[in-house]
Amino acid sequence: MAINLTLALTFFNFVNSSAARVLLTLYALTLGAQPSTVGVLGGMFYLFPLLLSLPIGSLADRYGSRWLLMIGALCGTSALLLPYFVRAIPAFYVAAALSGLALAFFHVTLQNLMGILSRPNEHARNFSNFSLVGALTNFVGPLAAGFSIDYAGHAVACLYLAALSLIAILLLLIWGRLLPGGNRAAVGGTGTLKSLADREVLRMLATSGLVQLGTDLFQFYLPIYGYAKGLSASAIGAALAAFAGASFVVRLFLARLVERVSPEKLLAWSFYAGAIGFMLVPFCHDAIMLGVVAFVFGLGMGIGTPLTVILMFSHSTEGRSGQTLGLRLTANNFVRVVGPVLFGAIGSALGLPPVFWINALMMGSGGLMSHSRAKRSRKF
Repeated sequence: MAINLTLALTFFNFVNSSAARVLLTLYALTLGAQPSTVGVLGGMFYLFPLLLSLPIGSLADRYGSRWLLMIGALCGTSALLLPYFVRAIPAFYVAAALSGLALAFFHVTLQNLMGILSRPNEHARNFSNFSLVGALTNFVGPLAAGFSIDYAGHAVACLYLAALSLIAILLLLIWGRLLPGGNRAAVGGTGTLKSLADREVLRMLATSGLVQLGTDLFQFYLPIYGYAKGLSASAIGAALAAFAGASFVVRLFLARLVERVSPEKLLAWSFYAGAIGFMLVPFCHDAIMLGVVAFVFGLGMGIGTPLTVILMFSHSTEGRSGQTLGLRLTANNFVRVVGPVLFGAIGSALGLPPVFWINALMMGSGGLMSHSRAKRSRKF
């Protein structure tokens, strides 16, 4: 029952977050925001996850998850209520920061719950199910945002999507006691420094950050590109949903793939597919072509994130899994904050196509590094 509750909370909280990114981006564009402004807005989504993922992971180890998730759900609700009442760009920065604060509480806490509620032989299956729910939320969130905007307008769409966090709050009030408590003896100490001294952990942090950067920038800049091409909010949402649908499909086979193919080789394939997707976006001029490219991108990059979660949890010290996963999310959110700001400036200066092509080179480089690592692993 606790596993099912965790998956339900994952669904409602992550749909709220993914919908908020699309809604606030498109809303800001209609108010005249420039790509550089939207880039800063994108960075605000991940400011608090960058600063707080590690301490929140430590709090989850010590005190459990119920009230941390409650705080996150309240922040997610507030993030979408604010733009309804204050329709100005500065308020959107605050809303994005609140949405990021909600994500900081959700992400590390829910990932840690999946690990500690699973027996060792269930990790691959349960993390695969967790990633499937995550892919489903990336499918539902953009669609819900797009259709809500086209049906009711940007402001009222904020009210519709805020209701998702209210459902999460209700679930926690009714069944939150089923979630495990923490261990007060688990403290920060030198655990983080020991993890950073491990070369394998450092390598996984770098790989995880690159996967996250590619995935987020694709989802963040696709709406900007679609808007520039004159596509409707529904068409843009459908293209993003194609990416999420492909991620869902490939994650159905994650457990089997891990049994048959080395994780490094899988990561190499993931990066190569990401490079192809980024390279082709500037050549897409309608919703169908954009949806096809997004689907190809999702087939590859959709498997990268759950692979890095499984590897990081397996390297965690007993009683410090929340801290270890928080370290991973801190690294991921560093690139999430810096990436949109940096590429927003590139987009303003050079236009959108160079943004996609530079990312294609980065994903291709990641594929070459992972492929090289897979070859070295076979020699030993």
